[in-house]
Amino acid sequence: MAEIYLAGGCFWGLEEYFSRINGVTATTVGYANGKTLDTNYQEVKATDHAETVHVTYDEHIVSLYDILRYYFRVIDPLSVNKQGNDVGRQYRTGIYYTNDNDLPVIERIMSEQESLFDQKLAVEVEPLDNYVLAEEYHQDYLKKNPGGYCHINVDDAYKPLS
Repeated sequence: MAEIYLAGGCFWGLEEYFSRINGVTATTVGYANGKTLDTNYQEVKATDHAETVHVTYDEHIVSLYDILRYYFRVIDPLSVNKQGNDVGRQYRTGIYYTNDNDLPVIERIMSEQESLFDQKLAVEVEPLDNYVLAEEYHQDYLKKNPGGYCHINVDDAYKPLS
């Protein structure tokens, strides 16, 4: 199994989206790469964490490259601290890795995406510094609350990558 941490706005929709992708074995939501080792939903602005989804996947079924292609399908990579209706640094985009061997794949897709937009992307690429699991009510939020807010079309997970 492999893992990657992805920040892309409100983590409710991003988690539901990734949970639907063949080869993803687990997802959790939390707060990543902030200034402190602990935070919560009420303190996330002050601690500068990003709402993030921890994606565990079977690399024999889906590659990191394809996971990242799915990711770029649902984020606005040029938007700074905003995705959908959500505004603030906690909604920034970011790819946080735990395995240094993943960096060449991440750099490749970042380069490909930058060439599509012909400008530098607003997506952070950093090693994971810290990750705080979000409160239980945030976990699988859209499974528990199917009519809940989501800024992305989670059914895009079922569309084949071109």
